[in-house]
Amino acid sequence: MSTVTAAPDPSAPLAAAPRRWRLPVGDGHELQVYEWGEPTARPALVLHGGPGSGCSPTLVRAFDLRAWRVIGVDQRGAGLSSPAGATAHNTTAHLLADLRALRRALGIARWVVVGGSWGATLALAHALDEPDAVAALVLRGLFLARRDDIDAFFANAVRDGEPTWRRWQAAADAAGVRLVEHLAARLDHGDEAEQHSIVTAWWRWEQSLQGAAAVTLPACEALRQRYRVQAHYLRHDCWLAAPPLVERLRDLPPVPTHLLHGARDRVCPPEGARLAHGRIAGSSLEIVEGAGHDPTHPAMAAAMSAALASVATTARFEAER
Repeated sequence: MSTVTAAPDPSAPLAAAPRRWRLPVGDGHELQVYEWGEPTARPALVLHGGPGSGCSPTLVRAFDLRAWRVIGVDQRGAGLSSPAGATAHNTTAHLLADLRALRRALGIARWVVVGGSWGATLALAHALDEPDAVAALVLRGLFLARRDDIDAFFANAVRDGEPTWRRWQAAADAAGVRLVEHLAARLDHGDEAEQHSIVTAWWRWEQSLQGAAAVTLPACEALRQRYRVQAHYLRHDCWLAAPPLVERLRDLPPVPTHLLHGARDRVCPPEGARLAHGRIAGSSLEIVEGAGHDPTHPAMAAAMSAALASVATTARFEAER
């Protein structure tokens, strides 16, 4: 096992190109898998957000790749996994089964699990599903997948976003459904112009919440695939409502658990992280001043590097038992 070295500079260039391979998981789905770092080093699974966003090299920036073997995966319907944007056979239960299959394919007994936003949600669900497989948790910008959280995100868009949000809310009210259900239906069955309008407004709303500097709008098809998956999950409360995820947190394995949350996070307010901290025995919570939901904020990147350095010395991997 490699020794721990100094934390990387959060402003350093992105990690070198990863090793890539494909993992068929059934039902016509095939996942894109990425590996960075030393193949014999301590393993870490990085889970992307969204749902539907896809893995990004920015999620690996906080790791010292001389000391870690980092595994990333595009979840069903996301990134380079196929079929892109697919919602059939795509639920949280499917994703958990995929993580079990991925770990078996890699021959890994225990790994540190790192995730932000929806990635943090999935990390908690994975730890509840396979407690013996998780050596530690490092979770940023925690999203608890409560219906109130989901509906508040869209209610705020209706109140403060572009005028199109108010039109969509009126259409949802007329149909007697939640706004997210209306948007999911239109992303499945609407015409190209309507879908373009929805995904553009959704992306701009997220950017405004993150306080992001002006960036180029991604390709419409990539956004359509991303938000089609995301709306599919959100309309079903991410299949984590019965029982609610927050009520299961006391059942998490007793492993090092670091919660990092931006003090200015407007996508996932810090209240959720404080609630989780109170229910996860032995967890630590760091409210990162100045940071929002963006994982690349210098203060958040530094906090992530410090948390990873800590779990590298406190987590119990198979070779250390």
